[in-house]
Amino acid sequence: MKRIIILTAVALATASSSVLAKKTPEKTTATEASAWKTDASHSSVKFTVSHLTVSEVEGKFKVFDGSITAPSGDFNNAKINFSVDVNSVNTDDDNRDKHLKSEDFFNAEKFPAMTFTSTSFKKMKGDIYYLEGNLTIRDVTKKVKFAVLYGGTVKDPWGNIKTGFKATSKISRKEYGLKWNKLTEAGGAVVGDEVSIALNLEFAKQK
Repeated sequence: MKRIIILTAVALATASSSVLAKKTPEKTTATEASAWKTDASHSSVKFTVSHLTVSEVEGKFKVFDGSITAPSGDFNNAKINFSVDVNSVNTDDDNRDKHLKSEDFFNAEKFPAMTFTSTSFKKMKGDIYYLEGNLTIRDVTKKVKFAVLYGGTVKDPWGNIKTGFKATSKISRKEYGLKWNKLTEAGGAVVGDEVSIALNLEFAKQK
């Protein structure tokens, strides 16, 4: 009788372990090098700049492409490349968008792309990373620093491995040759110099 009870307990424990194993999400963190490409439909590239010193104008770029080459699963020391199609700028105002594409700002006809190449990507603590690299606008290249928050890595319902990051920074548009401005009666600038950048990016692991 005792033997039957013991065997039954072992069988139940084995079945329970099997169920738990099925419910536990598959670990996706890898130790080997991996390559990643942006999933543009689940990403955004946005910017904000002050207007008349009393409010802000928000905009975004609808066309962009990026890649990550990671030496390990935690992305420390990863290499990052990113490009943005300047002609895809959108501020929900056609006249303003045309002005931004003109010589006064981006000169999209002559300089159709902005590019970024990382020089350092370091894991600081937990999910906080520090990104540094060279940003080129209108053929002017400056070093830029980003604060980065790692969102995690998961497998989607279709078997694709995805990872997410949020990155923020601020740059001076005038340093890149986007110098157009006018003054209000009070002497304030119509368009601010400092531009806030907010990237919400999802990447797909390449097979």
